[in-house]
Amino acid sequence: MHQPLDPELLEILICPLTRSKLRQEGDVLVSEKGGLRYPIRDGIPVLLIEEAGLPEGVASLEEFKRKHGLE
Repeated sequence: MHQPLDPELLEILICPLTRSKLRQEGDVLVSEKGGLRYPIRDGIPVLLIEEAGLPEGVASLEEFKRKHGLE
């Protein structure tokens, strides 16, 4: 079971890679640009790029960066 993050906290959090806003979907935060998925563990967002789940169809972080012009 997940708990919603404080709306004020969610308002200021951004994806560390794409710099886009994040939205909460269950126990993850999803980047509006690209769909990287960051876990929320024990109520704490883990915004480490290395911990992010890749969107479907993307095999690696390097491929994600190329696809979104983030190299």
